[in-house]
Amino acid sequence: MIDPDEAIVRGRELVDLALKNGADAADVVARASSSESVTVRLGAIEDVDRSESEAIGLRVFVGKRSASIHTSDFAPAGLRELAARAVEMARLAPEDSYAGLAPKDNLYTGDNSDLDLLDAGEPDPADLREAALQAEEAARAVAGVTNSNGATAGYDRGVFALVTSHGFARGFGSSSHSLSASMVAGAGGDKQTDYAYRTQRHRADLPAPETIGREAGERTVRKVGSSSMPSKRMPVLFDPRVGNGLVGHLLGAMKGPAIARKASFLLAYESEQLFDSHIHIVEEPLRRRGLRSRSFDGEGVECKALALIEGGRTTGWLTNVASARQLDLPLTGHAGRGGGGSPGVSPSNVALEGGSQSVAELMADIEDGLYVTSLFGQGVNLVTGDYSRGASGLRIRNGELAEPVAEITVAGTLPDMFRALVPANDLQLRHGIDVPTVRIDNMSVAGS
Repeated sequence: MIDPDEAIVRGRELVDLALKNGADAADVVARASSSESVTVRLGAIEDVDRSESEAIGLRVFVGKRSASIHTSDFAPAGLRELAARAVEMARLAPEDSYAGLAPKDNLYTGDNSDLDLLDAGEPDPADLREAALQAEEAARAVAGVTNSNGATAGYDRGVFALVTSHGFARGFGSSSHSLSASMVAGAGGDKQTDYAYRTQRHRADLPAPETIGREAGERTVRKVGSSSMPSKRMPVLFDPRVGNGLVGHLLGAMKGPAIARKASFLLAYESEQLFDSHIHIVEEPLRRRGLRSRSFDGEGVECKALALIEGGRTTGWLTNVASARQLDLPLTGHAGRGGGGSPGVSPSNVALEGGSQSVAELMADIEDGLYVTSLFGQGVNLVTGDYSRGASGLRIRNGELAEPVAEITVAGTLPDMFRALVPANDLQLRHGIDVPTVRIDNMSVAGS
């Protein structure tokens, strides 16, 4: 697999080829990845997987016209053909007055921050097998677990490089270690399944396999005996594992392209209070070992820490070059790139700051409510803000978690939900988007 330095060299070669073929400007994204995982089930190896991939994507500009193309063929002849074809495609494309490279004065110019994204140690298959076995064994030892869907330990290593025709050339390597387990509990018509997982940049930051296993087993067992509940309005608490989706919906509605298309419910709340004034949502792209950490975005723009929600209000939209030009806004360092194509918008590490109450205190005054642990379905409309999703979890009775519930729907509108949102003090930074347990009153719960 290529390393960051080699990816930059290949990127420069491809940019030069594009310019020689008549492009006015160009940029190249090079990616490479290798992954290995071991899955066990009932104490035996079920699957061992290893894969490697390399891809390079070229975007060219001819006047106001542009085209993108990508390939996994890094051979010199393949790159020459790619560059010629991309320029030919661009000449036939419609004009776009907003597309282009980022201005030079917005580009990242420092040394790569010490984000510590690459773990020097690489586990061998025996290490992965042992971790998966330990996780499954701990999960199966939980009283009430009746079967196993398996446990998986995995390791990934990746390379990303961006090269532009106006002098930007940066790359970095990263790694991730993951561990998961999924169990079955109950019998007959009341079989239930649930899981636990963690992903970290460094293996040393993963919890012990036994911790993952116990969590998977306990989450599964507590779902046994689930039934529906009467339809009514009530306070709803969202477990952090599913509550981060609420912030994900907010970020989707804050993306510059959605704002430019007038396809975001937030357009009606640009100058209004969206959350309680105590709510703060922050972005930390330079967090050490963060799962979404980066010094520069997919267009080379410098990434900086931002307050996305401050005092309960939005502080602006998340832009890439095209949306910033269309909206006449500054660049915010949120361009996202895949293997090819035009940049989208992608945030880095985002967290909803915790409140002052514990989870127990947050639910202490709830006579009848719902604690949501799982959500499913796609019933979220970011244009209107309507929210409706299938859910399961635990009933809250007299301030305590009670019996498991399932086959229900929780519904509301995102603006109403955001205004009513109250965070607990149990925030843990585990994912790309992190939230504490949150409470939202007066949600519609539809059951039997």
